[in-house]
Amino acid sequence: MKLAFIGTGYVGLVSGTCMAEIGHEVVCADIDKKKIDKLKRGGIPIYEFGLEELVRENLRQGRLSFTTDVGKAIREADVIFSAVGTPPDPKTGEADLKYVFSAAEIFGKNLNGYKIFVNKSTVPVGTADRVREAIARASDGKYEFDVVSNPEFLREGAAVKDFLNPDRVIVGADSERAWEIMEKVYRPIARSGRPVVLTDVKSAEIIKYASNAFLATKISFINEISRFIDKAGGNVKEVSRGMGFDSRIGSRFLYAGIGYGGSCFPKDVKALIHTGKEHGMDFTILEAVEKANERQKLLPVAHLKKSLKTLKGKKIALWGLSFKPRTDDARESPALSIIESLTKAGATVTAFDPVATENAKTFIGRNPRVKYAAKQYDATDKADALVIVTEWDEFRTADYAELAKRMKGSVIVDGRNILEREEAEAAGFKYFGIGV
Repeated sequence: MKLAFIGTGYVGLVSGTCMAEIGHEVVCADIDKKKIDKLKRGGIPIYEFGLEELVRENLRQGRLSFTTDVGKAIREADVIFSAVGTPPDPKTGEADLKYVFSAAEIFGKNLNGYKIFVNKSTVPVGTADRVREAIARASDGKYEFDVVSNPEFLREGAAVKDFLNPDRVIVGADSERAWEIMEKVYRPIARSGRPVVLTDVKSAEIIKYASNAFLATKISFINEISRFIDKAGGNVKEVSRGMGFDSRIGSRFLYAGIGYGGSCFPKDVKALIHTGKEHGMDFTILEAVEKANERQKLLPVAHLKKSLKTLKGKKIALWGLSFKPRTDDARESPALSIIESLTKAGATVTAFDPVATENAKTFIGRNPRVKYAAKQYDATDKADALVIVTEWDEFRTADYAELAKRMKGSVIVDGRNILEREEAEAAGFKYFGIGV
């Protein structure tokens, strides 16, 4: 089938490329000429394992193309996926849908026969109704069309794998015609035994938010347990392990740490809380989840204040700027909150990340108290303490002899519990984990 993707951000680029990989003819459209030119050369603007190879191969095979002519891409496609951003309002958390409606308007103006407009972006319940109205206005009702909700469930760092081998595909539509066409779009994936769940549009819109909010709740719950363990005793790793064997609970997302971040969980929790208020509903559980997460991010700072007595004039080494490993995404990363708190208290920070440094700089800005190291251990030179923020694999095998040689102090705050307390303490370090 001929598919078009509006927007070549994370979701659009991964989804469009993978659709080409399973055999469809795909054009990805974006108004950013610089980005499109790079993609045409086989380069990609994001760090995502395995994606660059797929882009280049499908370009070579002729199944994937890129363009700045959004209108032409719409006119020549059968199904058009909107994969534009829905950033949160910084004050209310409400999802900003201006890019979604802009895509809908362009779709309507270029409608030249029956087509399907697919919301791939994460949008609040009821958005499809408003999109349908926008398309009808822009097209003057000349042609029939359907609006479908097809939320993405891609984990950064494993997005290609998640798309090609999904837990499930959710398709929300209000017509048999749309369901039949979307079934054909996803048939290559369904043939591998992956479930394609057909539902109504509003249920599909809610499934995405409910899924992310529930996972965020699991993270905040085990983090609250870790704080309790710090006071009452025990080991959160053992508690998580014991809980995880219960099939009703499961082990995934039961790893204590310093909170969730990224482009999905924080945004989606805020948006669901806001949407609830619009419908006269208070999500008290999610409000507590959000509060617990923000508090958890600053737990390393509390440990440092306790062990160093004062942060003024101290040098802190920080490993990890991305919100999770295997991505260069630093949005809502706990590292940003930690760095801000440390520097406000008078400390200097030297940070290292394998791939996310440049992205993190855009959020940190010009801060004279923040420096960046090109190598992992260079960040620890003369440091009074080391804080581990992201669980990159190379951080799991810390060389304690090298740390002892370079650091001035002996404090390690392990925000992801990736080191072993016994090993760190045997090497002469004062170790702080999360609930261990």
